[in-house]
Amino acid sequence: MNPVNPVNPVNPIQLQPAVWKDCLQPNEFPLMFQIRQNFERPRIADIAGAIGKILSDLSLPLIRPGSRIAITAGSRGIADIVETLRAVVGFFRSRGGLPFIVPAMGSHGGATSEGQVDVLSHLGITETSVGAQIRSSMEVVQIGEIFDGIPVYLDRIASTADHIVIVNRIKPHTKFKGPIESGLVKMMAIGLGKRSGAELYHRAALQYTFPRVLQEAGHSVMEHSPILCGIGIVENAYDETASIMAATPQNLEEEEESWLERAKELMPRLPFNQIDLLIVDEIGKEISGVGMDPNITGRNREQLGVFPHPVSIRYVFVRDLTRGANGNATGIGLADLTTCRLVEKIDLNETCTNCATSLSFEKAAIPLFFRTDREAVSVALSSLGLVKPRDARIVRIRNTLAVSRLLVSQAFQAEFKGREDISIVQGPTSLSFGADGNLDPLSQD
Repeated sequence: MNPVNPVNPVNPIQLQPAVWKDCLQPNEFPLMFQIRQNFERPRIADIAGAIGKILSDLSLPLIRPGSRIAITAGSRGIADIVETLRAVVGFFRSRGGLPFIVPAMGSHGGATSEGQVDVLSHLGITETSVGAQIRSSMEVVQIGEIFDGIPVYLDRIASTADHIVIVNRIKPHTKFKGPIESGLVKMMAIGLGKRSGAELYHRAALQYTFPRVLQEAGHSVMEHSPILCGIGIVENAYDETASIMAATPQNLEEEEESWLERAKELMPRLPFNQIDLLIVDEIGKEISGVGMDPNITGRNREQLGVFPHPVSIRYVFVRDLTRGANGNATGIGLADLTTCRLVEKIDLNETCTNCATSLSFEKAAIPLFFRTDREAVSVALSSLGLVKPRDARIVRIRNTLAVSRLLVSQAFQAEFKGREDISIVQGPTSLSFGADGNLDPLSQD
């Protein structure tokens, strides 16, 4: 017998949305300013040149002709990642090596080898674009132990290489805070540990904490596998490559700590801390490991414990999934409202596998969903207690990687006047909806 509301267990969700009546009249919506935030903007123009210089200056051991060199590629959206990987491939090929790419993304891509190749493809990383074969497998080998006999795993294909080069962005993590967060050490432990390692380390973190687990697992990987070097990428607030650094295993952890501090200095931020409604146009795994970065929004539901953050938001409305998310809606549980179009794009297998592996069940919880943006915004603004909808403090962003140009409601006007880091682009204008009831695209630089 079929269930009353059949749901495809893989993809997509089929739903019958409730019919909501408009709660507000057009003149009850707040007026909006389009503003630009001005952040520090260091940027590397010549990626290939920068890669060649830092690797040449690193005093690497001699690469024997024909040496197999595994170069990691993760599931995050990283500025200039295709050009960066292509340059790394070219450097080691010019030294006589035989470089190839290995996906290093834990359980992402539905925890299948084909799925992980597909994730890379959505990021533009293909054999043609980077000039090297992509070799994907979910098989692992045990290379060591940490704590009380907890195994340390390594991607089987990477384990057969003569050298492993770790390439990743350095950034604040979405689950925890420590001297090392998201970057090279994490990719060695969880990324190259594939699903087996990712599941095990997330469970171990409940007892030992994430910083300790990553540190110990990272030490084991560097001790028991042929890690040649790590290449760390730091981005500016405009989603551009700000700096590229490299280190050998002997000083990698120390260097990554300093790179993380620089990443924190350059990361974007919302212009205000007290917000009634944050509208996020899109979330996705290439935006953040949890779809939208808690380091930006302050929303960090986490069973390991939330970290303090100055931003406080009453309601978060997420409008859509990115194409690059490939149906993985991890992080939708951090929202209060969403749309039918997003829910219908959810790949349950991708999302549930990711959230179950990371012990983040709450990140997959589906919030209230609506047929149109207007319905969602109307419900949110009608649920602010004694705050009149027209006086609501609204911020709208494209995603948590793109917060330099955004919309803010007129209620903030007194706070951004005279601020040197904010300039008004346009407004105030009406918060308008198209004939389909959805918001118009957000203008970007």
